[in-house]
Order: sequence, then C-alpha cells, then structure tokens
Amino acid sequence: MIYTVTFNPAIDYVMKLSELTAGSICRSSGEEIYIGGKGINVSIILSRLGKPSTALGFIAGFTGEAIEKGVRSEGVITDFIYLENGSSRINVKIKAGEETELNGQGPDISDSAVNLLMKKLDALSSGDILVLAGSVPSSMPSDIYEKIMARLSGKDIKFAVDASSSLLMNTLKYKPFIIKPNNFELSEIFGVALTELSDIEKYARKLQDLGAQNVLVSMAENGSLLIDEDKNAHFLPCVGGKAVNSVGAGDSMLAGFIAGYKKGYEHAFKLGTACGSATALSPWLAEKSDIDRLFDMI
Repeated sequence: MIYTVTFNPAIDYVMKLSELTAGSICRSSGEEIYIGGKGINVSIILSRLGKPSTALGFIAGFTGEAIEKGVRSEGVITDFIYLENGSSRINVKIKAGEETELNGQGPDISDSAVNLLMKKLDALSSGDILVLAGSVPSSMPSDIYEKIMARLSGKDIKFAVDASSSLLMNTLKYKPFIIKPNNFELSEIFGVALTELSDIEKYARKLQDLGAQNVLVSMAENGSLLIDEDKNAHFLPCVGGKAVNSVGAGDSMLAGFIAGYKKGYEHAFKLGTACGSATALSPWLAEKSDIDRLFDMI
C-alpha cells in the first residue's frame, strides 16, 4: 500500500478579479475551490492512475471535514487525525493580472496528535511506500521527518521525500527510495547557481552519494532529470505547450514515478513527466485522459 502524509492540508479558494485595489470593495468575476496539500496531491494523482493509497495527516474544524470529503470523492482512502481545536486552513489566491496569495496558518498540532500519527505509521509493513511531502508546521518538531524514518527503519518501507533545504538533507541518512527536489531547491541546498543541465546533474549525483537511491529533479519549462539507483542519467523535456499552473506539478510528477516504477525506471520517469506536464497545463491536478495523451507524446 502507498501512504501519503500531509501535516497541514488546506482549501485553496481562488478568486478572479479584473483588478485588485487595496482599501476598496473588489468583486470577483469567478471563484474556484480546490483541496490542497502536497501529500494529498500525490494521493489524488495516484487514484486517477488507478493506484490506491491512504492519505494520513491532520485536519480540524468544518474546513477539515470539507477536505476529507473532497479527498474521498477522488477515490482516496483517508485516515486523518481530527484535532480538537482550530480549523484546517484556507488559502486565498487572488488572480488579478498578478497573483496574490493569502495563506492561512492552520491549527496547532499537539504532541498527543503527533504520537497518534506515529502509532498509525507503526502499522506499515514490508513493501509499503510512505510519501513525506511539504513543510512542517511550526507547532510540530522540526525533525519530524527524521523521527518517522528512524522509527520505521528496518521494516523494508520505501520512503519518498519531497522537501527542501535541511528538511530534505537530514533524511538522506535513511536512504530514501526517491527524493524530488526542483532545480531551485537543489541550488539552495548547495549554495550555488545551477543553470546548465550538466551542473544540475552533478549536484543531483551528490544527493545520491549522500544516500538517496533515486533523485528526480523537476525543472519547470526546462524539463526533468532522473538519476536512477543504477546511476544512469535520464532527461526529458516538458511536453504539451505553455504551462498555466505550477501548483501540484511536482507532486504529480512524484506520483507518476511511484505509480510506474515497477515497470522500470524509464517507464516511471516517462509517466512522472507526463503527470507533471499535464498538471502544469491544467487549472488543478491532471486528469487521466490528459496524462495518457502526453505520455504518448513523449
């Protein structure tokens, strides 16, 4: 079974305006509502690819109930922990020429809630995949990724990690099956400007040398790079046209890779690229028909 963890999921409320004027009443020309969270995004794409998964994490209040309902409507199994206080966050995205984002803080996550999550994770067994994606809320231990991986170490569980900076680097000692930084995160980790593919490959290999089995680097309109566990480098360009959406594209790529790896890394990389590109061309997460169309184009 595949499990995803989203510590701080959200409802994304998108408002479209002709213009945004501070200090005045602005009326939208349309609204859209989406369920947000990196682990949740992975689960939804997996479901659209016909791969079951269980979504774990924390939710609270009426917004938490709406998040769970939305995730279940996508065919994803949920096993969220309901927090007693607060509400899951609402992120307001205002599109008026430029995009302005107002992101909610989310509820505090208590030590007892974290312990309950740990007990749920104890049920994972050999062959399972655990996706740890996104930032850690300030109310949680900053080393929660490490604590989870240390706790499950030795159980033959495959870890997939999508995080930035030290949060990612501190997991490498547990030899995650797949990590997915983007090129900007790779630059930040090593403190160098990476513009050439050869340099991006060089530093992706450094992450592999530090413990990652497979390193998948998304590079937006410049395509994607995979260094597989046999140290082979693979590159694919973006396909399909000009991107209209960056939210969830990396999560979709990771989901496609996980869904396809048993058919070989070339297939997994191709499917991941198709998923990421299809989401970039969509208002939200990619539909299966668009993924199939782009897969055939690669």
